Amino acid sequence: MNSHRCLHLCIFLPHPHRLAYGWWRKLLSYASCLVGGIRCSSALKEYLAAVRKLASKVLELMAEGLDIVPRDVISRLVMDENSDGIFRLNHYPPCPVLRGYNYGLTGFGEHTDPQVISVLRSNNSTGLQISLKDGSWVLTNGRFRSVKHRVVASGWESRVSMIYFFGPPLAEKIAPLPQLMGEGKHSLYNEFTWDEYKKAAYKSRLADNRLGLFAKRDLTDDQRL
Repeated sequence: MNSHRCLHLCIFLPHPHRLAYGWWRKLLSYASCLVGGIRCSSALKEYLAAVRKLASKVLELMAEGLDIVPRDVISRLVMDENSDGIFRLNHYPPCPVLRGYNYGLTGFGEHTDPQVISVLRSNNSTGLQISLKDGSWVLTNGRFRSVKHRVVASGWESRVSMIYFFGPPLAEKIAPLPQLMGEGKHSLYNEFTWDEYKKAAYKSRLADNRLGLFAKRDLTDDQRL
């Protein structure tokens, strides 16, 4: 499958508690100019605040499903004032050469998102494809999976997507939650910080299993169950 060129705009975001700082206002003003000259600063702030609340609620429901107390043990990582967030805009223009053919071009190669949770909204166009066979979450010691996915370009329609990637603070130590480590249960991963994980991820290829770099090698099959 061939690759297809797309446009990406990434904005690295602080926690909303920091919105009073002048550089944040300048950043949003700059983003407004990039989006067709439309003054969208207020709308962007409102949208991001709503998405953050949504992500927090979803993570609390996930904790509830795992019988974890307190419920905010995961959501606090993305609600922390030092949380590491990225808001990304992707544009995949239509590729007319595909019309009439039963194949596609890769707009964004297969990968898993390394953050705690990603919230995506698109313009209701097709193209997002997922695989259910890869990835795992350290926090849940593999009980929740990070889904491998990719984007395939269309011959007829343009795809636009907005993704808010929620990451923990850079200094946050990542390890399985004690609430999920029962008697005789072993962690599948060595402890690491979010900063260490990001640096390792940036040095890897898009489709690599990044968690594999931190997996414990000395566990027996029984210990991995």
